[in-house]
Amino acid sequence: MAQIMPFAESEFEIFFAYAKLLLSRLPKADLSERLQVTEEVALEYYRLQKINEGNIELEKEIDGELDGMTEAGLKRGEEEKAALSEIIDILNERFGTEFEEADKLFFDQIETELVQDETLQTQARVNKIDTFKYAFEELFLSKLIDRMDQNQDIFDKILEDKAFGSLVKQWMMKKVYSRLNEETGALT
Repeated sequence: MAQIMPFAESEFEIFFAYAKLLLSRLPKADLSERLQVTEEVALEYYRLQKINEGNIELEKEIDGELDGMTEAGLKRGEEEKAALSEIIDILNERFGTEFEEADKLFFDQIETELVQDETLQTQARVNKIDTFKYAFEELFLSKLIDRMDQNQDIFDKILEDKAFGSLVKQWMMKKVYSRLNEETGALT
């Protein structure tokens, strides 16, 4: 092009010739080498397997209830329900207490009072158990204090031994929560 038509800027022509020569002398960089990530990322395990193939048909005119998924999409089994006497035996073994069948009445009375509390009923209906526990704990402690003089041994053990108190509180909360939700389910 320079031989056919004159350029106004001869410096650009000189720089172009220099850059072209310089480019031929520089080492060629392979782009694929710069994009290698094998040092940083390694796929160790991968498995793709078809488990099942087919159609799912819903039954018509049958009322049902859908269960939500739990962690990682796995469904948990039903929690085991134990009789109060078994719980008292477990508490006696684990914490070295000597509660008897007569002490069962103490727990039954607290549970009954908690189940009858209207505010707690509402809390159980509208909240998951993780949120319900905040309302429960405060009311549980007040019911425990109200019954303090009836069974001082249990009261002292619950308040002084944190592990014991936590276990009793958690067990009672689950029991009250399930009873309240069973009763409201039966009403609707």
